[in-house]
Amino acid sequence: MKKLAILGGKPTLKNLKPYRSIGLKEKLAVNDVMRTGKISSFFGSWRDGFLGGKKINELENNWSRKFKVKHSISLNSNTSGLCAAVGAIGTNPGDEIIVPSTSMSATAIAPLSYGAIPVFVDIDEETFCMSVEDVKRKINKKTKAIIVVNLFGHPARLEELKKIAEEREIFLIEDNAQAPLATENKKLTGTIGDIGVFSLNYHKHIHSGEGGICTTDNLKLADRMRMIRNHAEAVVGPAKVDDIVNMVGFNLRMTELSAAIAVEQLNDIERHVNDRVKIANFLSDNLSNLSGISVPKVRKKCTHVYYIWAIKYDENVTGVKRKVFVEALNAQGFPCYEAYLSPLYNLPLFQNRIAYGKNNYPFSLSKINYKKNMCPVAEKLCNDLFICFQPCEFEIAGKKLELLAKAFLEVYSQRSKL
Repeated sequence: MKKLAILGGKPTLKNLKPYRSIGLKEKLAVNDVMRTGKISSFFGSWRDGFLGGKKINELENNWSRKFKVKHSISLNSNTSGLCAAVGAIGTNPGDEIIVPSTSMSATAIAPLSYGAIPVFVDIDEETFCMSVEDVKRKINKKTKAIIVVNLFGHPARLEELKKIAEEREIFLIEDNAQAPLATENKKLTGTIGDIGVFSLNYHKHIHSGEGGICTTDNLKLADRMRMIRNHAEAVVGPAKVDDIVNMVGFNLRMTELSAAIAVEQLNDIERHVNDRVKIANFLSDNLSNLSGISVPKVRKKCTHVYYIWAIKYDENVTGVKRKVFVEALNAQGFPCYEAYLSPLYNLPLFQNRIAYGKNNYPFSLSKINYKKNMCPVAEKLCNDLFICFQPCEFEIAGKKLELLAKAFLEVYSQRSKL
């Protein structure tokens, strides 16, 4: 048996090619826009062009058809989409918005942009998505909305959360940055809540460098997001908007160049997503019988699209510290990291309750404190159990994929030497 790379041997796999989905079609589409001279066609006033140019409208119409929604609104990022969604639902300072403890920080920061208070809930130990049981414990009369994340590409318990939201007459916003084309009961994630928010950031399944899309079937919400995207304060008068709450606009617009790229990426979304799923399924199939290793579980009647292939690692069973095992995997040619992110309430702004100004706004409107270890499942997974590999980061197929799994198995089989 050959020596592990971390012990002086040779790696099983090296020089993995990065996942590059941009090709000739995208380049030609960008050139077409460049020839027009109109790199952006937005106007921040109530006139032709307020809703963007040719490519913006083509992208939004195509997105609506692909995801079977009535309205799609392009923005310059998923973060902007979350902020626009929070504003569109009429959020007031001091409102509470329930968010998962484990996600990218934008999920929890979006409520702060309108003075709302994020309320963190724990995550499910099997799917890593928001715990419905903890939502039920923490929802109250101050709750304005739930922002749920389809984490790593797996659907949260969306239909249950939608029912809770409807019963409480609050909003459900899906942060679907990591889960395009994932499904729950044959329904596409990002289309089950009142608003879905998608990412076109460069390391997602499809991308336009930066970008985001909000989806909804509600015309009022769609129009409000379009205004927040593009200087709402300047257009509510001529547009005869009655409800001007949160109609303080920004410039959250996508360019024609980004839209042109996104149109071509969307045309090939099934291929891009399915290629990532194949990588994850191959790893799960080949590594599922290892003691101390729990490969991702997929809930019944759901599909997973694997932005991240996250396993649970039990060092009490394997006999090797997670940190050491991960270092050995990386040396052997299996690129991975120990955890996704620490629970968001551990960020300094929540621990110190400081966001805007010196008077603790908006935390001054609430008595909520963000205690350490307030979400024990999230803490346990992030601190002790997660090992994460990102299929969206690499171009892997055929022999390379076989070697990727082999690298993991070689480290596992010689773990007693670490």
